Amino acid sequence: MPVHQSSTGYRTGAGAYVGGRPGYPAEAVGWLRDVVGVGPGRTTVEVGAGTGKFMPVMQQCGGRIVAVEPVDAMRDQLIRAFPEVEALAGSADAIPLPDGSVDAVVCAQTFHWFATAAAVQDMRRVLRPGGVLGLIWNGRDETVPWVAALSAITDPWQGDTPRYRTGDWRRAFPAPGFEFVGERRVRNTHVGCPEDVIVKRTLSVSFIAALPHERQADVARQVRALIAGTPELAHGAEIAFPYETAMFAWRRI
Repeated sequence: MPVHQSSTGYRTGAGAYVGGRPGYPAEAVGWLRDVVGVGPGRTTVEVGAGTGKFMPVMQQCGGRIVAVEPVDAMRDQLIRAFPEVEALAGSADAIPLPDGSVDAVVCAQTFHWFATAAAVQDMRRVLRPGGVLGLIWNGRDETVPWVAALSAITDPWQGDTPRYRTGDWRRAFPAPGFEFVGERRVRNTHVGCPEDVIVKRTLSVSFIAALPHERQADVARQVRALIAGTPELAHGAEIAFPYETAMFAWRRI
């Protein structure tokens, strides 16, 4: 599967990705256990595992975890952070695992990059009958005015970059051989200083990280100006960036 040109930002900005991205709410652990079926005695593959941001959530559930990630820089960080996890080079439409070898496939913050029929069918191929495909995203809450203003700074640079918020990923479903299990949505926040949770988060966006350094610096200046001009951000050493975590699941039939 060809990798979108904006993913070059992940090659050069893997460090910013680690520091700038939010974690996941406690409800994600229950969803993995109760809906996706991650747990002891079971094998889960995370497709597009990146630097391993979702790995601690899955490890709370137990079982064997296999990480598949096509970007070398991100996979290298995952291996350093989680040496106990089997990490493989591979893509969503060519998962390097045998047919019917896993109980669950999970995509955390990634499915919009490879939302094709070929990818979904390769996920079905590696799943055992009754196995579950789980998709999870943290989406920023743009009902908050300063979050909407932040998006107005970054959106002009997105081009044709695949994004969760467009909903284009939904075109991959319904998919042959899968039945929809359900959807959950919960509130989530990324708490920290504005430089970490807003500036670093912005610089970790694929199409921003792929920009030339001078343009990245200009985006960073605009974001810092937004922070300075927003009282609830400018006068606090710690802020809470609001997100909504959305979780979706399909069962292999």
